[in-house]
Amino acid sequence: MRLLIIDDEERFSATLAHGLRADGYAVDLAHDGRHGLDLARTHPYAAIVLDIMLPGLNGYAVCAELRRAGSTVPILMLTAKNGEYDEAEALDTGADDYISKPFSYVVLVARLRALIRRGGAVRRSVLTVGDLRLDPATRRCRRGDTEIRLTAKQFAILECLARRAEQVVTKTEILDEAWDERYEGDVNVVEVHVRALRRKLDVPFGRASIQTVRGAGYRLMPADA
Repeated sequence: MRLLIIDDEERFSATLAHGLRADGYAVDLAHDGRHGLDLARTHPYAAIVLDIMLPGLNGYAVCAELRRAGSTVPILMLTAKNGEYDEAEALDTGADDYISKPFSYVVLVARLRALIRRGGAVRRSVLTVGDLRLDPATRRCRRGDTEIRLTAKQFAILECLARRAEQVVTKTEILDEAWDERYEGDVNVVEVHVRALRRKLDVPFGRASIQTVRGAGYRLMPADA
């Protein structure tokens, strides 16, 4: 699951990104409003953490522009301490929630999970493909009654496939969803993670739900298809 942090305090945003990456998220950073807006328009983020005070475009302008363009990505706005007018304007411009600085990391992550769970009105909270169930909010995966433990990267790849079940998803599209923009390695790294997923999801159950579409990518199918 990929997140975007737009904040001009580089040390703060780097620390926040470090924590989120340790929790299994892919995280991109932008330190000014225009760069953040460009990234938000380009990549399919699960949520955006957006500061108000930014060079270039402020957070209100970034949020308003995304909403005008039809984006439904959940946005958590960072506001000034006791800034009730900041909070009101954040909601008026289209933010889904706000949190005042300084804040608890635990609270911020809980708010993000709640936003992702509710989604932008189009993201299903629990993904079901045949007898495979995936819950992005709790990071739990089950096949039938059996819980399957996945790494953060494996979960991100499976979620990408599950959201487009029965459709072909290219390696590049998987990279765009499950890795952040810092990654500059070989696209074939996806193959390594898909093989590991098959060993957990398919082999023990005698299934072949993750299909390779030669020359195109991968497709997740119901196990009984």
